[in-house]
Amino acid sequence: MKLRELRQEHGFTPAELARVCDVSVSYLNEIEKGKKYPKADKILSLSKALGVTYDQLTSLTLSRKLEPISELLQSDLLKEFPLEMFGLDPIRIVELISDAPAKMNAFISTLFEIARNYEMRQEHFFLAALRSYQEMHDNYFDELEQDVRVFVSHEKLSVGAPFDITQLETVLTQKYGYSIDRTALGAYTTLGRLRSVFQPKTRRLLLRPGLTGTQEAFVLGREIAFNYLHLKERPYVNASFPVRSFDEVLNNFKASYFAGALLMEEDSLVRDFQKLFASKKWEPAALLDLMARYDVSPEMFMQRITNLLPRHFGLQSLFFLRFDQASADAAYVLTKELHLSRLHNPHGNELHEHYCRRWISLRLIAEARHNPTPEAPLTVIGAQRSRYFGTEDEYLCLTLARAGSATEPAVSVTIGLLCDENLKQKVRFLEDPAIPLKIVNETCERCPIPDCEVRAAAPLEIERQQRNREQEAAVAALVNGG
Repeated sequence: MKLRELRQEHGFTPAELARVCDVSVSYLNEIEKGKKYPKADKILSLSKALGVTYDQLTSLTLSRKLEPISELLQSDLLKEFPLEMFGLDPIRIVELISDAPAKMNAFISTLFEIARNYEMRQEHFFLAALRSYQEMHDNYFDELEQDVRVFVSHEKLSVGAPFDITQLETVLTQKYGYSIDRTALGAYTTLGRLRSVFQPKTRRLLLRPGLTGTQEAFVLGREIAFNYLHLKERPYVNASFPVRSFDEVLNNFKASYFAGALLMEEDSLVRDFQKLFASKKWEPAALLDLMARYDVSPEMFMQRITNLLPRHFGLQSLFFLRFDQASADAAYVLTKELHLSRLHNPHGNELHEHYCRRWISLRLIAEARHNPTPEAPLTVIGAQRSRYFGTEDEYLCLTLARAGSATEPAVSVTIGLLCDENLKQKVRFLEDPAIPLKIVNETCERCPIPDCEVRAAAPLEIERQQRNREQEAAVAALVNGG
């Protein structure tokens, strides 16, 4: 895997590298397929040709791009599923993933066939693949950022904040032949979730009446991206409906990324955050003002930050969470997540357990609901240092939450940054005593924190584990005594 990756990075064909290292092409292919292990002199020759040390080539440590492959091969997924019944070999799976990204779709589809008996939906695999794709690239994509810059230059657009969205409508109608209808979709009252529908035969874009400028801007930006980037396989609505292929999921992500980068110009936003992070005091109003200046939604704003922090600030150990709550009496649902740190806390839980109420993501939703405004949903902001119970893992969590009345939906978006020396150097307000420290956990059912003031359920899983340990001890004593 490492040899193939390095060869491709250096632009060598198998024949070219084989000639440089004085080996046959077939022998090099056997090495890349894991069927042969080269002798020391050949390893040394390969390392020199590829510009790495002997130890780097033979080390078991994989590059960041190859980590997901290693994780997959060691995961319970491949241990538990009967791969041999489907003629699948782990080495072949490695080849499918690392040879070419286009083969990822076939790989995921194969896993989906296996998983049907486990009642796993195809979307789970597609979305998991997309998250891995984002994580492998630290959620920053040079080619998409460059596409935006070229598009802006070619169309002579002004990118000053806030972005003038009339420019987008002009491009869609004059360059791509769109017609935009802001009334027809309002007649479909049962489709209240839909903000937009694109009708490809007539190239008509239906926008729901009453959308904010921010919402319209994002929809128009995505439509431009589908056309400018020539993304053929695409969804025609903005809501989450069953998807048809991984290409559709990937193209939707690319279009959304393009729209965010268009509305929040890279260099300008980086300068704004450099100024924000240079302050020794946590100033929530400054972050809200910044979001208001770009005139974007909390989710668009925080998603864009996850693109820029790894590349421009070296903050690669981060996570992003979005929680939704349909009403004040409904459960909190984790609807989006991204983990560049490759850690699993906090993480989505599919067991219908109660997420820890000590998380600032949930606390701010509750606070926003307790202070509703009659005019519009209230947006609140907060910061918290979250340390996971029984570990040294601590994150600076920045959260934006938006909620209306008790019967209306609410949402929160959170960025978590690993508290280490790197963060301390980059974010000067990290040590501000105004930012509270909270001990948190995953779910109430799996949390042993005593006397938790916001516990929503008994620690049933902890109690079950304790009973199992007691039973195991009793059985062992009985066996040894007999």
